[in-house]
Amino acid sequence: MTSTVAAVARLGSWAAGLRWADVPDAVRGRLGLVLLDSLGVTVVGARQAEQRALAAAWRPGPGPAPLVGGGATTTVEAAAWLNATALARLELDEGHKYAKGHPAAHGLPAVLALAADLGASGPETMAALLAAYEVAARFGRATTLRAGMHPHGSWGVAGAAAGCARLLGLPGEGVAAAIDAGAGLPVAGHFASALDGNPVRDAWLGASNVSGLAAARMAAAGVARNTGTPAVSLGDVLGRFDPAPLTDGLGSRWEVRLGYFKRHASCSFTHPAADAALLMRADGLPLDAVEEVVVETHSLAGGLGRTSWDSRLAALFSTPFVVAAALVHGTVDPAVSADGQRDDPRVRALAAKVVLRVAPDLDARLPDERAARVTVRTAGAPPRVLEVPNPVGDAAHHPMAEDDVLALLERLLDAGTVRAVHEVATGLAASADVGPDLRRLAEI
Repeated sequence: MTSTVAAVARLGSWAAGLRWADVPDAVRGRLGLVLLDSLGVTVVGARQAEQRALAAAWRPGPGPAPLVGGGATTTVEAAAWLNATALARLELDEGHKYAKGHPAAHGLPAVLALAADLGASGPETMAALLAAYEVAARFGRATTLRAGMHPHGSWGVAGAAAGCARLLGLPGEGVAAAIDAGAGLPVAGHFASALDGNPVRDAWLGASNVSGLAAARMAAAGVARNTGTPAVSLGDVLGRFDPAPLTDGLGSRWEVRLGYFKRHASCSFTHPAADAALLMRADGLPLDAVEEVVVETHSLAGGLGRTSWDSRLAALFSTPFVVAAALVHGTVDPAVSADGQRDDPRVRALAAKVVLRVAPDLDARLPDERAARVTVRTAGAPPRVLEVPNPVGDAAHHPMAEDDVLALLERLLDAGTVRAVHEVATGLAASADVGPDLRRLAEI
C-alpha cells in the first residue's frame, strides 16, 4: 500500500508540473494525431442512429461543452458521457497494447468538455490531454484484470481524473488525490457484454469520463485523499495491481507514442486476422472454393470465435464475421456491419467456415506482438498460410502518420467535415481559449 501511495504521489507531481512547451516535438505530434483521430471517430459515432437516439433520450440541458458532431452544446458531464460513448460506438477508437485497452477514450472527452467550460488555453488543454493519456496508459500497464473482465471503465478512470485535475490547476498533491479517487470509481464490466452485443459496454467509457471529472472536483474541494486506493480497488477487488509501471520511465518513455490507430471498425484483437485476409483477397483467393479458414491467435483474442451475431456490436467482436467481411467486401468499414448489411448471406456462409484457435507460440509473443496466423484451405489447392505480427496502424507495425489518419477519416466522413476536424485538432494548441474552437465541433 505504501508503495502505491508513493507512486501515485510521484505521478501526481509529474502531471501537475507538466508543461506543453517542454514536451518533445515527437510526443506533441503523436498526441495531435490521437486528438485528430479521436475527434473524427467521435463525429462518425455521433452520426449513428443509436447514438442520436441515446442523445435524445439523455435530454441534455444547455451548457458550454460541445456534443461533437451532435448539433448542440450542453453541460460538461453530459458532453463527457455522450462524446465518450460516441467515440467507442463503432470500435474505431485509438488503443494501446501494453495498457490492454484505450487510454484516450477513457479521459479525452472529459478533459475537452472541461476545457470548453473553463475557457482554457491551448497549451493548458494539450498538457491536460497528455496527462490523461499517460496516466491512464500507466494504470493499464499496472493493472491485471481478472479473467473475463473488460478493460473499459476500470483503470482508465485514473487518467481522466489526472487530466481534469491538471486542467483545474491543482498542485501535485491535489492531482494525486484525484488519481486515487478516480481509481476508487471503477466499473466491473464483463467481456461477455461486448460479445453479446450489449451497448452497456460503451457506457463504461462514459462512466469513466464522468467519474474522472467527479474525482477531480473532489480533489479541488479538498475532500479527496491519496491513500493507496488503486491497490485495493484495481488490485484486491478487480485483479492484481503492481504500482511499479506507474513511474517506470516517467518523463522519458511516453506512452502516447506506443499506441495504435484502427483502420477496421472492429475489436482490435480481430485486426491482424483481417489484415491477413485482405492480403489474401488481394492475391486472388477464390472465395467460392474456400473450405475452411483457421485463425490462430493469442489468448486475449481466444473468446472472439462466435460464428453468429444479432447486433452490430456483437459482429464487431466476432473474428469470423470480421474475417469473412474482409474477404467478401475488401473492407471492415462501418457499412459492412450496419443493419441490413451484416447479414449478407455471403458473409454468414464464409464466417461459418472460420475456426478460431489459441496458438501457444503466438501467445508467448505477448505483449510486444498481437499476432495472428491465418490458414485458408481451398478445394484442390495447397493451404495458404499468412502470419501478421501486429495490426496495421500499430506504432511497431506500419504506423500511421497524419496523412494516413486523414485518409482513414476521409473514408468515413465527407471532405468538409474532415477539414473542419483537422483545423480544430491542429489549431487547438495555439488557441488562447479553446472553448470557441471546440464548440465548432458541435455543428459539423
